[in-house]
Amino acid sequence: MVVKQAILTDYRNYAQMCVDFCDGLNVLCGANAQGKTNLLEAVYLCSVGRSPRTPRDKELIRKGCDRGKVKLIQRDRGGDNTVEILLDRSENKRVAINGMPISRMGELMGVVAAVYFSPDEMRIIKDAPGDRRRFMDIALCRMSKAYFYLLGRYNKILAQRNRLLKSGRATDDVLDVWDTQLSAEGAKIARQRQAYVKQLGVFAQEAHAYLTEGKESLSIGYEGYTGETTDEIASVFAAELAANRERDKSLCYTSCGVQKDDIAVKVGETDVRAYGSQGQQRTAALALKLSEMELHYSLGGEYPVLLLDDVLSELDPYRQRKLIERSRKYQTILTCTHLPDEIASVLGDFALYSVHAGTVTKKNP
Repeated sequence: MVVKQAILTDYRNYAQMCVDFCDGLNVLCGANAQGKTNLLEAVYLCSVGRSPRTPRDKELIRKGCDRGKVKLIQRDRGGDNTVEILLDRSENKRVAINGMPISRMGELMGVVAAVYFSPDEMRIIKDAPGDRRRFMDIALCRMSKAYFYLLGRYNKILAQRNRLLKSGRATDDVLDVWDTQLSAEGAKIARQRQAYVKQLGVFAQEAHAYLTEGKESLSIGYEGYTGETTDEIASVFAAELAANRERDKSLCYTSCGVQKDDIAVKVGETDVRAYGSQGQQRTAALALKLSEMELHYSLGGEYPVLLLDDVLSELDPYRQRKLIERSRKYQTILTCTHLPDEIASVLGDFALYSVHAGTVTKKNP
């Protein structure tokens, strides 16, 4: 899959801009605060329906404007598709695929497949479990509309159970009903997360060995409810809900569940989440992103587009070269403030764009 064109109207610092991308490596070069990240953000927005930088859609609209729009044209083996996202300060965003408005955001999943990586994405490794759950969920939602709706159902049931606990009217009979639903939906989520991490681990180990010349070995594992069947997982989950019931009543929220899941990340015997060096954490995070690309390809036969936002500045020269070599396998859109000669010399064929004050100009590299 490749992104052919992005058209931005009153989006962030762009008044009106149309950018045509090449199928291979695209380099967006310019000073800070000129719009490089905004362009990558717009592409990602059309992939998952949300910004990787803010949960507030209205922040995406250009200052002084009431509305904004992003239109993206992509090509996959089925042909061309168009995604349009309309942003409005007084209404919720609206999405259309090939000119047809969609009523549920799940219909967007998988139309534009994109993997986003920036220095902030380092939190996948070193920050709270919620960031690693988000990593899993975004990847699974992108590959499966059913998972997107499953996750929505679980979160709705969890919110209703928590409201009941906070109300002080949580009787055992009523909680039994919610617990049955929560454990059933949660077990389906856990089963899919467990399978995803197992599959991802194979590619993550290979990507990490590639980045480190085999000097270190990466392993990942799912930390959550496990079992051979969904029913088995549901039984374990339901038993834990029952055991924690009185505690939940006291706390006024649900203290166990798949909303507590995590991914274990080890280099050798070291848990790099807590004890890894900054370099190990950075390399592990990059390996996870590259493995996400490979797993998507193994399941669907097409690579997503890789969005790299100012990551070269965070890598040593060796890993810069390894990343660039790897990115030639698929369409990559990369941002940087400047392009050093030693990096330009290993890029091969690429399209170069200058970004300045919300204007993107294609250059001859």
